[in-house]
Amino acid sequence: MKREKWKNSSFVSLVAVFAAFSIICDSFTGPPLPFSGVWYSWIFIAEPINGIILGPYAGFLSSLIGVMVGHSIYLRGYSYTEFLFTFGAPIGAMISGLIFRGKWKIALVYYSALLGVFFITPVSWELPFWGMWDVYLAFACLLFLIIVIRKQKGLWDTRLSDINLLYVTALSTFIGLEADVLFRIFLFIPCQTYRIFFALDTGTLQVIWAVGAVETSTKAALSILVNMIVIPPLVKTVRKMRLKLLS
Repeated sequence: MKREKWKNSSFVSLVAVFAAFSIICDSFTGPPLPFSGVWYSWIFIAEPINGIILGPYAGFLSSLIGVMVGHSIYLRGYSYTEFLFTFGAPIGAMISGLIFRGKWKIALVYYSALLGVFFITPVSWELPFWGMWDVYLAFACLLFLIIVIRKQKGLWDTRLSDINLLYVTALSTFIGLEADVLFRIFLFIPCQTYRIFFALDTGTLQVIWAVGAVETSTKAALSILVNMIVIPPLVKTVRKMRLKLLS
């Protein structure tokens, strides 16, 4: 009984700590890169960590608390609409958490549905196809890992070796971050917020798409690099605590 209480209190403490970390990351301006409207702050570093360490649902909650409080501290862009777009961060955390645990079905449905809706939206036909190359690459990685998990499940077992832990961390981070980007694209293009909230024309959208092709991929690469350094020791520490977070 005491052991269960210790585990529960440790879990609540971890959620609080990672929520606080997310608030800090979301309260400061991001790296000085050409900006297309995605990730004003450093939340792209925190969200994969939340999902991978805490699990998909606690990671979602921790990231949601982080961005809601962070956005309240640091208002940015079109401040009120940003509260809507930033729901992509907890979704990204959830997808990273699911993928790390080899649970790919929700991610597959999510990517397929949102990409499908995007491609049937007429204005998307006028945007440069290569502008979302990182999202397409993430979807390809998702399809590849599904094959790996179904054929050779041991290759996705992070307990077997440090190498496994590294590449599973990298892919989970990447697929989760691009799920975040895809949610924002879904709101922006199929949901027509580019027109309703921002009154943007097609020419401006094309410029945003070109800049985004560089910006989001650079930030995703930075997050992958940081998380490949930070997450493996965190995973090992949590496992030593015997919390049921990484099963």
